[in-house]
Amino acid sequence: RELFENLHRARGPLAKAKLLQDRFSISSAREGQYIVKILTGDLRIGLREGLVEEAIATAFDVPLDQVKQANMLLGDIGETAALALRKEVHQAQLSLFRPIKCMLATPLPSAESVWQRFVDVGDTNGGSAFATHPTIFLEDKFDGIRAQLHHSADRVEIYSRDLRRITGQFPELVDQARNFQEKLIVDGEIIAFEEGRRLTFFDLQKRLGRKSDGEDLFARAAADVPVAFVAFDLLWLNGESLLRTSLRERRARLSEVRLPPQFQIAKVVSARSAAEIEQAFRQARRHLNEGLMIKDPESLYLPGTRGMFWFKLKKELATLDVVVVAAELGHGKRNNVLSDYTFAVRDETTGGLLRIGKAYSGLTDAEIAELTEHFKQNTLADHGRYREVKPDIVLEVAFNSIQPSARHASGLALRFPRIKAIRRDKNVDSIDTLQYAHELAARDAQIQQSVSPEVA
Repeated sequence: RELFENLHRARGPLAKAKLLQDRFSISSAREGQYIVKILTGDLRIGLREGLVEEAIATAFDVPLDQVKQANMLLGDIGETAALALRKEVHQAQLSLFRPIKCMLATPLPSAESVWQRFVDVGDTNGGSAFATHPTIFLEDKFDGIRAQLHHSADRVEIYSRDLRRITGQFPELVDQARNFQEKLIVDGEIIAFEEGRRLTFFDLQKRLGRKSDGEDLFARAAADVPVAFVAFDLLWLNGESLLRTSLRERRARLSEVRLPPQFQIAKVVSARSAAEIEQAFRQARRHLNEGLMIKDPESLYLPGTRGMFWFKLKKELATLDVVVVAAELGHGKRNNVLSDYTFAVRDETTGGLLRIGKAYSGLTDAEIAELTEHFKQNTLADHGRYREVKPDIVLEVAFNSIQPSARHASGLALRFPRIKAIRRDKNVDSIDTLQYAHELAARDAQIQQSVSPEVA
């Protein structure tokens, strides 16, 4: 504890480094290992935060739902425990500069299936509000970074979907946000956009994670990759939490906020049938947006949940048949199985395998266990958590888009790759080629250049 308190008080990286050097010099290898794990938040012991919440509720005899709500609003499990000790968890409130988890949308395959969900809810509720006024809200789904912006009279912060502070990556948005007249918390999307055309998500990624000693890379990136903040929800305004307010009212309040330059409000249209949803989806795709968001106008804001109030339609995903060339131990409950797979396509010219991406979602626990045993028995080089494996497992991998990248030997990168299936009917000779992957990338680029996008 003394080490961490001293690190907290230390000023500057050199002072902190000296404290760590001194501690490591008197620590055993195992002690040093866990100091690093604690500092990086990477214990990998499979302990979910939900289990800690359950422990707090049991230890202090308070309702679990109140503990979960308090931890969601505070973003600090330690402070939540302190409130539970004092029987005050019910007093937790949404406040500035404590980011909360985003409300999420449930994916559905078609406009008809989305519309039917709302019809079913109306029938279940006795045909109440929806039967009388069968209207839902539609917004384009943007291909950017989900972000939460907090503004007070003297401070601006931007947080990512996973609650990381990303204020420094977007200094021009921060400068413009200082012009808000209200104190507020806004939910929205940061997109790469310059006058006349929308840039790609891969362009936007250039703004993240850049570091350099003595050089302002962010200022240079701001010129290379201009961005806009598209707001679609208002969570807190001038001291008032709007989480328990309907989306209809939140949007009305948001429309009254005067926006500074580089800030826009997502356009909302109403729909009263599956046909209107389908028409709006096709329009969103023509605007080069990722798909369509469909929202219940009476829905409350439910942080961190993926319920039956918001839905999303996205374009049909492209797929590649690839071969696994490396496997890595996962995290949390998967820290003892090989669940993260690096995969490759074949270069038609040379016959070699060139890496094109990595995926860790889409398979069942049983399939992962099966592949773990297979890869352990077919390891070419063991590097601890990571091992190169015999290329004999073919996967069908779906992805949102494919674009040029220096990250992989193939010169391409997939966005949001996920495993669709193990192709047991295929061997390494039948995987897709680098040339085909380039054709998909060229098709993406051609569409990007030929369509005039609409942002809001």
